[in-house]
Amino acid sequence: MTETNLGTRAGFVALIGEPNAGKSTLLNRMVGAKVSIVTHKVQTTRARIRGIAIEAQSQIVFVDTPGIFRPRRRLDRSMVKAAWGGASDADIVVLLIEAHRGLTEGAQAIIDRLRDEMPRGKPVALAINKIDRVKAEVLLALTQKMNEAFPFAKTFMISAERGYGVDDLREWLAAEVPAGPWFYPEDQIADLPMRMIAAEMTREKLTLRLHEELPYQLTVETEKWEDKPDGSTRIDQIIYVSRDGHKGIVLGNGGETIKSIGTAARAEISSFLDRKVHLFLQVKVRENWQEEAERYSEMGLEFKDGDA
Repeated sequence: MTETNLGTRAGFVALIGEPNAGKSTLLNRMVGAKVSIVTHKVQTTRARIRGIAIEAQSQIVFVDTPGIFRPRRRLDRSMVKAAWGGASDADIVVLLIEAHRGLTEGAQAIIDRLRDEMPRGKPVALAINKIDRVKAEVLLALTQKMNEAFPFAKTFMISAERGYGVDDLREWLAAEVPAGPWFYPEDQIADLPMRMIAAEMTREKLTLRLHEELPYQLTVETEKWEDKPDGSTRIDQIIYVSRDGHKGIVLGNGGETIKSIGTAARAEISSFLDRKVHLFLQVKVRENWQEEAERYSEMGLEFKDGDA
């Protein structure tokens, strides 16, 4: 689509909120495909994954940011900095909160920073997620409380998981993004390289399987990608862990754990690519991977430390 097309609109929308508020689930629902890692563990989104949705003549580019929390480690600080960077650069910001948790201390801190840092006139919408968990009167009271705390351009009551209210939010965003040509081809749903999306899918399976033992002390990188003449793809990935003891946890008894993780990841990557995939996983110990600049650039984060 080019500038000669009349009536087209395109813009960037940042989804922000506390960890586990449902941002990745909402992004995947909006795009209609799984482009962002979704687990029940907090802080699983590390890179600013852009999912692309089409609504009528509008192209909406979603920036799924890491959950905003109080950072302690370098990786935490880079994630929070990425979240606020995504919000600052976007045309529209959508703040997600969980209906059953309400206006938490963390949500209030985000609102305070929105008030201080967002340029005047930038639309900020509120999306109250997981509405199926509370009664109508609770929702109404929460809506009033939130809009007293910040002048939101619009409030939406949604369930990202079930799809309630998501169409209304997408239609509003489509009308609000700036007029102009589309940024991406019509059939593109994400601007991350396929290598990184495949790595994220494997990391999701690791997080789901090892959520108690090893939630955040591992990362996955796609080392090799080879499209075969028969139409299949060979993918070699390395799982980096921080300690030797973690390697045994990932491998499991007789390699059982990594085998089941590989099976689940291969099925999902194959479904996403719509072709047969041969997935090979290796586990390597890198004690200080969380302090290596190269690992951060792989995740689309800044290595340089500073205020989040």
